[in-house]
Amino acid sequence: MADLQALKDTFIEIYGETAAEISAFHAPGRVNLIGEHTDYNGGYVFPAALTFGTTLIIRPRQDRVIGFASTNLALRKQISIDDLSYQEEDDWINYPKGIFVHLAKAGFPVTQGYDLLFHGEIPNGAGLSSSASIEVVTAYSLLTLEKYPIDTVKIALLAQETENQFVGVNCGIMDQFAVANGKKDNAILLMCDTLEYRHVPFQSGSYKLVIGNTNKRRGLVDSAYNERRSQCEQAVTYLQKQFPDITLLGQLNLEQFNEYKHLIPDETVRRRAEHVVEEIDRVLKSIEVLEKNDLESFGKLMIGSHDSLRDLYEVTGLELDTMVAAALKVPGVLGARMTGAGFGGCTVSLVHEDSVQTFIDQVGAEYTGITGLTPSFYVCDIGNGVEQLEEAL
Repeated sequence: MADLQALKDTFIEIYGETAAEISAFHAPGRVNLIGEHTDYNGGYVFPAALTFGTTLIIRPRQDRVIGFASTNLALRKQISIDDLSYQEEDDWINYPKGIFVHLAKAGFPVTQGYDLLFHGEIPNGAGLSSSASIEVVTAYSLLTLEKYPIDTVKIALLAQETENQFVGVNCGIMDQFAVANGKKDNAILLMCDTLEYRHVPFQSGSYKLVIGNTNKRRGLVDSAYNERRSQCEQAVTYLQKQFPDITLLGQLNLEQFNEYKHLIPDETVRRRAEHVVEEIDRVLKSIEVLEKNDLESFGKLMIGSHDSLRDLYEVTGLELDTMVAAALKVPGVLGARMTGAGFGGCTVSLVHEDSVQTFIDQVGAEYTGITGLTPSFYVCDIGNGVEQLEEAL
């Protein structure tokens, strides 16, 4: 967690002293433990909030101007609350700006100006949800300071709407949901279609979650994502011959799918669908084994998930496959898989605490030797969702 006093000092350097109270809020990043490319297919995902994320220092102003600044990014701006529109040159500022706009649309207009300073601990482009973290912390802080009711499920929906409609990124609900509703030492079993969810204890004991960032920018994601999505929709149209009422692959269980998958004539489309239905089944099996505190079985399900994303869904690529293969050679590793959309981004591994340093050294060396890229590693604990840090600074 960030040093709040240092952030307050930076805030005052940028915005000066006033009599108004300064507040601090925090929203985490997230990692999806298992359940990849199931969200838009009406299936389950199993994300968890991390202990690091985005800290927001915020103070009300006397006028109708909003100040945007970040400790990580050079761009700073002051914009009138009455003139908030998407501007490409505003870059990262479009995320919090969109929240002001969509709060007003939802019936929660912001009544005065604010100065905002964001401090991000999530690497951009790593697939750990830096944008969702910024959106959620902005919405939560403004609702709190404007004394509106707080509903973290609604905040997640509002943040997703901002990203879809204001920023123009067609993301699902998982990232914003995990960031808004995380709970320490628990992951979230979330049905993306209905937003039914429950917290599932993730007692990792002497095991740590280690996130490995491949530091490969994910250039192929958008085109591949759209292609996979349309292949899944194609699979549904074939399966409707037997199940006329289904609209999403997640509405079939594994047994039903295996019995009727021959209805899908295109082998590639069939493999895509097979990944989705089997992955949803893996999420449900994960809950069963974690409720028995069986981390070893959970690790095997993680490995099965990666194999399926590599062989059936084909969204991994050299960097992710190299990192996972290297991870699984380290003694004390129970499981490893890619997490996120694929083609770069991150892996998540379950590593015994005594093996963490060996893991970082060995996986790092092997990965660099094969790919020529230098990875980054983050040893994580599961933390809370969005929260206010202190009443006043």
